[in-house]
Amino acid sequence: MPWPKTVTRSEYGRNEVNYSMDYKGIEYKFTAKLWAYGGPNSWYFISMPVNLAEEIRENLRSAEEGWGRLKATAKIGSAEWKTAIWFDTKMKTYLLPVKAEIRKKEQIEPGQDIGISIWV
Repeated sequence: MPWPKTVTRSEYGRNEVNYSMDYKGIEYKFTAKLWAYGGPNSWYFISMPVNLAEEIRENLRSAEEGWGRLKATAKIGSAEWKTAIWFDTKMKTYLLPVKAEIRKKEQIEPGQDIGISIWV
């Protein structure tokens, strides 16, 4: 098996690939807003930037499970957890669900800009 890699976007728009011994998958970093869906017992999500979602879907669509689900590891602040992202066909991007435990630990609220790392 080849060494795991981290993909970052250079200032020139090309992918830069870094290999590491700690395998979590391909790392994507971005900033996005937390949003809520539903009533009093809302589900909370972060939508990935569309350009990252397009890149992930182009390269990893064959790894998707039912409903466009991809296993992932996510990190916000110091909180890191195993999760999955789901492709939303209406929004044309992947959605990251954010559990109450993570929202409380990192003190994040809907509408707040959040720095996120996701390994897929």
